[in-house]
Amino acid sequence: MIFTFAVLGISVILFVTDKLRLDLVAIGVMLALGLSGVLTPTETVSGFGTPVVILIAGLFIVGEGLSQTGISYAVGDKIVQVAGREEWKLIVLLMLAVASLASVMSVTGSGAIFIPVAIRLATRAGISPSKLLMPLAFAALIGGMLTLIGTPPNLVANAQLENAGMEPFGFFVFTPIGLIILVIAILWMVFFGRRVLRNEGGKQHSQERRSLSDLIKMYDIEDSIVRLEVLQGASLAGETVVSAKLRRKIGLTLFGIERKTEGRGKPGIISTHTDIPFQEGDILFGVMDEPITDQAFAENGMKVLPLDEAGHHISARELGMADLIVTPRSKLVGRTVSGAGFRTKHGLSVVGVIRKGKPIHGNFGHAVLEFGDQLLVVGEWDRIRKLRAFPEDFLVLAFPEEIQNYLPRRKLAPIAVGILVVMLVLIIFRIVPSVTAVILAAAAMVSTNCIAPNNVYNVIKWRSLVLIAGMIPMATALSKTGGLQLIVDQMLALNGANSPYLMLISFFLLTSVFSQFTSNTATAVLIAPVAFEVAKIMGVNPEPLLMSVAIAASTAFSTPVASPINTLVMGPGNYRFKDYAIIGVPLQIIALVISTFAIPYFLPF
Repeated sequence: MIFTFAVLGISVILFVTDKLRLDLVAIGVMLALGLSGVLTPTETVSGFGTPVVILIAGLFIVGEGLSQTGISYAVGDKIVQVAGREEWKLIVLLMLAVASLASVMSVTGSGAIFIPVAIRLATRAGISPSKLLMPLAFAALIGGMLTLIGTPPNLVANAQLENAGMEPFGFFVFTPIGLIILVIAILWMVFFGRRVLRNEGGKQHSQERRSLSDLIKMYDIEDSIVRLEVLQGASLAGETVVSAKLRRKIGLTLFGIERKTEGRGKPGIISTHTDIPFQEGDILFGVMDEPITDQAFAENGMKVLPLDEAGHHISARELGMADLIVTPRSKLVGRTVSGAGFRTKHGLSVVGVIRKGKPIHGNFGHAVLEFGDQLLVVGEWDRIRKLRAFPEDFLVLAFPEEIQNYLPRRKLAPIAVGILVVMLVLIIFRIVPSVTAVILAAAAMVSTNCIAPNNVYNVIKWRSLVLIAGMIPMATALSKTGGLQLIVDQMLALNGANSPYLMLISFFLLTSVFSQFTSNTATAVLIAPVAFEVAKIMGVNPEPLLMSVAIAASTAFSTPVASPINTLVMGPGNYRFKDYAIIGVPLQIIALVISTFAIPYFLPF
């Protein structure tokens, strides 16, 4: 028992300090319990065979099908039509839309889809994105409280009932409590949150379609932009952007070539593809890491030209830009900007980096990318539109209005909606087990090409699945060694065995506090068995206590690290750590008060 508690304590410390990836910590827990003999080999890996893990994997695929067919973006367009430019209406409709989507797909996925939508709404209304992005994140978290499949902690709590041979939670059993919290949260953000949130970031989003110059100012590289002419007889002529190695030689990142083409009286702008050789007389656009002399440019076959108005306002019809943010599961994390392969893989140039709301100056090409970093990429609109196909690596925050027309699977949207409806009917009326319904829906999404078959395994968040599967054996170990019973006894000793309401509050507080610093799923995996055992000893129904654990696990409002969606909106919203605490802590208390009265009302002890 002591050894098991030591493993648990170390894992919690590692979760809180974020020294290791969460999935690695979970694997370490499995190995420690298995190698020590606390668990048998079968028990050690039992988490990977649980229905809840398979069900969550299937939901990732279903959610991606909804995303790729453009359903969420259609919802965003509807919000634009209905809300217009009124800030409070935008907050209300955005939170309702995000919460609705989060109730049937992953919290992070649904929130991530709406980040560009929120920025576009803020742009049209002329307000700061910070006014919409935190409400968006909180709505996604609350959306997980609305249905059984809304978030993994709900499924973890439900699994406790199923494992005990009891009647599982119904699909909508969470809905009344979640709706009450959602309505109060919307009122909280409309009357308090939006007034507290700073108005920073509004200027950079003031136009419906940002020009390159606007984004350059946002990334603070305005003074680093140069316009150069390739000299006659220069050795640079005939070289490509790769072979010339100008970034390495003089710290120059090229992103555009102004060239007069046949049949056109005016020069056109093309992106600096890896296979396009420079020509004498080409006008090059680029970003310098550090200022250098005109002589240094001349030695490399170029002459500095004035950066006039024409240079600042490059034709948006030919050369566009995108503002990206690196996602948690991105393959770019840990790689340098230069080694990320944007030019070779996407035909785009990275010309700026923002980390935690502040631009990186100097030679950002050697900067190692982190989750939440923002990147400014420049290139042809066609290639920028295609960035939507890589949601596992980055999200597009700023995009041209034409991007809404580039959804290759838009025609399959009715099929995706039909699959979702059938899945919900199967789950709600319990025609088949939930896990079977989700697997059928996932298979249908792939079979009908709502999601690219070769992209299926990329959309599953394997780290999340390994985290859940790795921590499930901990509950088994605590039960075998008597640790679970000890925790139960202590909870009863502290709160007394005659006050289920006090016990509900205790479990809510314990889960909610832990969820601000550790994975809310891992927290639910550890606390749900304790809640079930306490209820059994007290002689009350376990459903209210399990519900309190599930709801509390979704109240990850108070820190930017409490949930991936909180971290994703931190950069674009230019939030500080204390912004989350000021708005999130009172909202957590509100959720506690609501749950204390609502849970026993809908699920009596």
